[in-house]
Amino acid sequence: MGAWELLLVGVVMLLGLCGVLVPGVPGSWLVWAAVAWWAVQDTRTTAWGVLIGSTVLMLVAQAVRWQLPPRKLRHSGATRRMALYAGLGSVVGFCLVPVVGSVPGFVGGIYLAERVRLGGHGEAVASTRTALRAGGWSVLVEWCACLLVAGAWLGTVLWG
Repeated sequence: MGAWELLLVGVVMLLGLCGVLVPGVPGSWLVWAAVAWWAVQDTRTTAWGVLIGSTVLMLVAQAVRWQLPPRKLRHSGATRRMALYAGLGSVVGFCLVPVVGSVPGFVGGIYLAERVRLGGHGEAVASTRTALRAGGWSVLVEWCACLLVAGAWLGTVLWG
């Protein structure tokens, strides 16, 4: 697979990651489709291992999401800024403490967005809890699964 094709797979994954944070966009399916496309083109055993692992991970994430309350983030007062802060916080946490850091980064991003919007610590904590109860956990599960798949793909591409 050439460099341009790998770049295109990476762009589709980024669109999928952004789509996880936007309600109604099938972000996790875009991430999985990018990995599937890459694995079909790159017939090495590791590529197929990443595809099988990402398929299992995405199915498990979907099963967990179905057990959580449905997404009602708009009703809780969630904004696009909150989603942006949560996503950026999760990526920073994922890079600082691989895999595990994604969860506190996500929650910290929501808290930071609410702290900036509301101004006080108590109000921000209450708003963060409300956002997580209203569907934030569902988004977090899907987001972490997509980050793991994208990280596995990137690691396989860079280190073979």
